[in-house]
Amino acid sequence: MSRWIEDWDPEDTRFWEARGRRTARRNLALSILSEHIGFSVWSMWSVLVLFMSPEIGLPFTAGEKFLLVVVPTLVGAVLRLPYSSAVARFGGRNWTVFATTVLLVPTAAAAYFVQRPGTPLWVFLLIGALAGVGGGNFASSMTNITAFFPQRHQGWALGLNAGGGNLGVAVVQLLGLLVIATAGDTHPSYVAGIYLPLIVAAALLAALRMDNIAVVRDGGSGAQREALGSRHTWWISLLYVGTFGSFIGYGFAFGLVLQTQFGSTPLEAASYTFLGPLLGSLARPVGGRAADRWGGARVTCWTFVAMAAGTVVLLIASARGSFGLFVGGFTVLFVLTGVGNGSTYKMIPAVFADQAGRAVTGGRDAAAAFARSRRLSGAVIGIAGAVGALGGVAVNLVFRAAYGSAGGSGTPAFVCFLAFYAVCVAVTWAVYLRPGRPSASGGPVPVRPGVTRV
Repeated sequence: MSRWIEDWDPEDTRFWEARGRRTARRNLALSILSEHIGFSVWSMWSVLVLFMSPEIGLPFTAGEKFLLVVVPTLVGAVLRLPYSSAVARFGGRNWTVFATTVLLVPTAAAAYFVQRPGTPLWVFLLIGALAGVGGGNFASSMTNITAFFPQRHQGWALGLNAGGGNLGVAVVQLLGLLVIATAGDTHPSYVAGIYLPLIVAAALLAALRMDNIAVVRDGGSGAQREALGSRHTWWISLLYVGTFGSFIGYGFAFGLVLQTQFGSTPLEAASYTFLGPLLGSLARPVGGRAADRWGGARVTCWTFVAMAAGTVVLLIASARGSFGLFVGGFTVLFVLTGVGNGSTYKMIPAVFADQAGRAVTGGRDAAAAFARSRRLSGAVIGIAGAVGALGGVAVNLVFRAAYGSAGGSGTPAFVCFLAFYAVCVAVTWAVYLRPGRPSASGGPVPVRPGVTRV
């Protein structure tokens, strides 16, 4: 059965307390599971490339390995827009079942071909592109979940949903470490094989226990077109390039960076690569909660300041050749990207709720104004997610350029990242925190910086 709920209204306190909260939490839990597995499949190649060596008949260069992690990142970013609109067309439950089931294709293909010595690079590039479907799961999951919760709880709910998904990056890398530590560095197929039964189980649970809600169905491509005309869509997307783009880009590249810059073995690289994504994922709901309390713009701005400082630490570590300082600096940077991911996404519903409040003050119907706010929030979540993931592509391309030549150094890459974080600080302050800044409608904002009036 389709399991459509037609009367969903989480802003109605009585509805929320009577049955909304329970239903929303059940869907959130299953959404996290599906998105988590999607992230694991998407980022699986960040682990599989660590196994690729002449010993297993896959003697690819560092540049070719960086290309292998760029391709799934790029495809995942491109798929986020159609995935977010697919929720409106097919329903959150229905699309989650499909999006989870389709993960079987790239996972089974990876498990088979990494066991075949001499497999050409183009085959792995194709499989990596198919793995990009796991990256699309994020957009559909976030678009779906934002409609289940009232605006006052969305920072925490979206942080949990995204953080649970982001944990997939850390978990697949931890599994890679366990495989290397127990079976050696010549059995990459074990990493992919573990996920095949998990994908089946997650798809079945989504089919049996999730719901479709009409408020998501009523969004659609029209909301995306309207969102594309809002300047806030592009400012927030730029900020998300800095936060999520850094998280996913560093998550995919960290192991290769350690191998290339410090000559780490697969076991040594895998021993450190999971820690940063793990802590960054756990920090995402913290960022959402902090944004609920202090305002998304304020938390995001200070996070970028700290990320710039962390990048300076990486430059110092690279100049001194200090492995410990380098790993420590990168780990802190991962945590900061997680906080920024949560706070930046909280800005999306907050900005459009503020616009709805202004519309109501101007005499418009409250129900229509806040319904529009929800539709636009879901659309911008998909757009920002897609643009932000492209930041991960940029990170890996910059690393590939920096390390591509013999004796290459990561210093030029870190200088580029430092400059971009400075731009993000300036944008956040100028657009969302500057006293007397214009609102979305062009007038002055009569509230404290970083605090949204609802």
